[in-house]
Amino acid sequence: QVQLVESGGGLVQPGGSLRLSCAASGIIFRLYAMYWYRQAPGKQRELVAAITSGGSTNYVDSVKGRFTISRDNAKNTMYLQMNSLKPEDTAVYYCRAHLPSHGYNYWGQGTQVTVSS
Repeated sequence: QVQLVESGGGLVQPGGSLRLSCAASGIIFRLYAMYWYRQAPGKQRELVAAITSGGSTNYVDSVKGRFTISRDNAKNTMYLQMNSLKPEDTAVYYCRAHLPSHGYNYWGQGTQVTVSS
């Protein structure tokens, strides 16, 4: 049974920081490309950051220089370090695991991030 479990969300003031985690089980984590998405109320889900199985990373322009995606294959866990948070970062954040060679695709349940004073 595959599980992706996000944690680390919460309420933070503008300019603050949070670190999200996505713990995976039931997959060979090191083989998967991993992604962070977010969905704000009334908006479409958007890709925030991605990290390949080899460790290459990509970010949406709005978070470049503020967010850092990383992974620890020994712990089967992906992270999203979020600094200099803005109110517009408020959303539910989801992690996704994707194995392109087999078309496997899994999602977590999401964690709420609220940036407000």
